[in-house]
Amino acid sequence: MRTQISDDVLSSTSGPARRRRSLPPLIVHLLWAVLGLALVILLTLVTDPFTNLRMATVGYYLIAVAGLALLTGFNGQISLGHGAFMFIGAYTVALLVIHVPTFPLWLDLILAAVASGLAGALAGAAAARLKGPYLAGATLALAVGLPALTQRFPDFLGGSNGLNFTVNSTPDGLVGVVPPTRWQTWVVWLTVLIALVLLANLIRGRIGRSFRAVRDDEVSAALAGIHIGRTKILAFLVSAVCGGLAGGLQAFLLGTAAPGSFTVALSLSLLAAVVLGGLGSIWGALWGAIALVYFQAWSEDFADVLHLSTNVANNLPLAVYGVILIFVILVFPHGIQGGIQRLRALRGRSKRSEGES
Repeated sequence: MRTQISDDVLSSTSGPARRRRSLPPLIVHLLWAVLGLALVILLTLVTDPFTNLRMATVGYYLIAVAGLALLTGFNGQISLGHGAFMFIGAYTVALLVIHVPTFPLWLDLILAAVASGLAGALAGAAAARLKGPYLAGATLALAVGLPALTQRFPDFLGGSNGLNFTVNSTPDGLVGVVPPTRWQTWVVWLTVLIALVLLANLIRGRIGRSFRAVRDDEVSAALAGIHIGRTKILAFLVSAVCGGLAGGLQAFLLGTAAPGSFTVALSLSLLAAVVLGGLGSIWGALWGAIALVYFQAWSEDFADVLHLSTNVANNLPLAVYGVILIFVILVFPHGIQGGIQRLRALRGRSKRSEGES
């Protein structure tokens, strides 16, 4: 019966669907990226600047959450310090814009990703022998300690106020034609989608299989010839590169890099977004990033409508996000993306049942 059902499903598959599956993964990912960029451009054309800013915020959170999802979901390492890599990326971009203004933006972002990747490799080397709460504690110390450097070197890093700067990235031909916020949103999403294409191909390749093998069983992975420590360090490096790129994009978008933007709460929120969206899924990272931005925005709007006190209003987004996180985990233990896949599977089974009847 199982063979018959499989044959029926294969025979009912449309020609375009077969051709889509036969395309190389890189081409498929590029097509999704082009479609995503076109959708973002369309949305920015019909929305106001404030909504454009929120869309750009979803973009840089997406790449940060995707990097953490790779580390936690694909490699099985828990990190409570991902905000520290965003801190490195943001301050790298700020320092480069201020002290080396001749560098183009794309080079600033690449250097921010490289700086964060080096820090991630060092952190991964130190944490390669740690597991569970010990690894979580080590990464938490990273999230607490790095922003404190701004107080140690206030002349260089700006102290509590951080660094403020301006990036004039709009081409001369588009000045006055495309609003600055809209252009920034395009730049953020173009960068994020390019990074996601590279990340998706890495996950589907040999390196991604090594990540999953180490996550599932380190002993079996070692017997299969996989270097456990090197694989863990590489996962940390890639995750840190994503975090640094996200921090650099945030600095570019906001024109500032301040320690108050990279607190421990940010690292915890990123991890919660990974769990909420679904571990081990780039699509899950998208749902987690959207939730991270819009649940907080809706909570703030709700607090304004009710005229709540400042203390309540400041903590309401965290409370709402926590309640929604608990609800999703209870209903869909594998996150939003896991719930979507489950609903698709149920729908497919119901269609096959109808076909058999």
